[in-house]
Amino acid sequence: MSDTVIRVENLSKKYVLSHQQEGQSKYKSLREVISNGAKSLSKKLLKPSGKEIYNPSIEEFWALKDVSFEIKQGDRVGIIGRNGAGKSTLLKILSRITEPTKGRIKINGRVASLLEVGTGFHPELTGRENIFLNGAILGMSKAEIKRKFDEIVDFAEVEKFLDTPVKRYSSGMYVRLAFAVAAHLEPEILIVDEVLAVGDATFQKKCLGKMGEVAEGGRTVIFVSHNMQAIRRLCSKAVYLERGVTKNVSSVEDAIQRYSAQSSMSTFDVDLDSIYRTSEYSGLGEQARLLRIQLAPDSSFSYGQPLDLIFTICCTREISDLAIGIGFDTLDGNRILTLDSDQGQPALKMPIGIHEIHFHLETNPLHPSIYSAGVAILSNTFPLDYIPNAIVWEASSGSTDFVSDRSYGGCRLPVKLSILQRSEQALLS
Repeated sequence: MSDTVIRVENLSKKYVLSHQQEGQSKYKSLREVISNGAKSLSKKLLKPSGKEIYNPSIEEFWALKDVSFEIKQGDRVGIIGRNGAGKSTLLKILSRITEPTKGRIKINGRVASLLEVGTGFHPELTGRENIFLNGAILGMSKAEIKRKFDEIVDFAEVEKFLDTPVKRYSSGMYVRLAFAVAAHLEPEILIVDEVLAVGDATFQKKCLGKMGEVAEGGRTVIFVSHNMQAIRRLCSKAVYLERGVTKNVSSVEDAIQRYSAQSSMSTFDVDLDSIYRTSEYSGLGEQARLLRIQLAPDSSFSYGQPLDLIFTICCTREISDLAIGIGFDTLDGNRILTLDSDQGQPALKMPIGIHEIHFHLETNPLHPSIYSAGVAILSNTFPLDYIPNAIVWEASSGSTDFVSDRSYGGCRLPVKLSILQRSEQALLS
């Protein structure tokens, strides 16, 4: 009997994107809907048989293209790739949430998935009721769920709120309970997306330990994360995706190195508008949206040199308290540097339209290394648009003399010195 639990063969997934035409209103009246429907029907009736009418407002997008791999029982597999590489689409197909356009997928065993906050939970049911509901969905008997119930509640740390509808849970409570259910109800295959980033560092460590226990018990774990240290710690194999295509890698470390050395690190000019927002952030961007981030002309990202960043944003309404920020993390997931527009100065008042916001640092404090940068627009601390891990980039040493010893940490800043000369008499006394 084969020990292969997942076999993916030439898997492809196509989405059809509709683009709003110039001058076209975002909202349509009932009259426009009826009129457009009639026009569409007439075109179908009048077009020659077998011929498609070209529509410039429709675009095909292949999120995955001919993806193939095998996963064996007990494997701990990391899915690695930049934003837009197709990781979330792949997990949704593996979890049977969406169907592939082409290709085959064969799964042997029960699958428990944690892809986004609240997946599989009914918001009107209590935490207690959702535990039993999820167990039933996984095919477990009531007796089996009762046997694991106390362990799930203890792990999730939500005992006080067990009989509260989960729609009143915070995102952290939601994730704790969802992960506890997925990990403890004995699925043969556990799939976990970046959703664990919602929890605090202690909880993330706890989850990684539990996933390790699940794998040691002979079950299979599939894990997606931009935290390369977590991937190193947990995973024994890797699937590396680049623009929807699998690339051959010899090991987890090889995949991490490829992730770190992508061509996107050669420039810091990113079309943020085209980056797909995950489901957790898909509702953002309606009032203000990140369009682009770039280095200013004649600027560089070298340690010790002046740093000038330009953000391009679009506001669809007037915002009186806007702030914009960028955070730099190591590939291990540790925050090194945060730059905010409202640090020590008032929030921005932005009218409707497209705007450029310039950041200037006299000295770039980031030591030469590879960093992941996330960007956000906020209004009164509430995110209006957010893209974690928007770009992976390498800060260089430039022309500045640099000691290669990394014991200084991620940032090293110059200080202003003043020396008070004490009298000789004072020294002798």
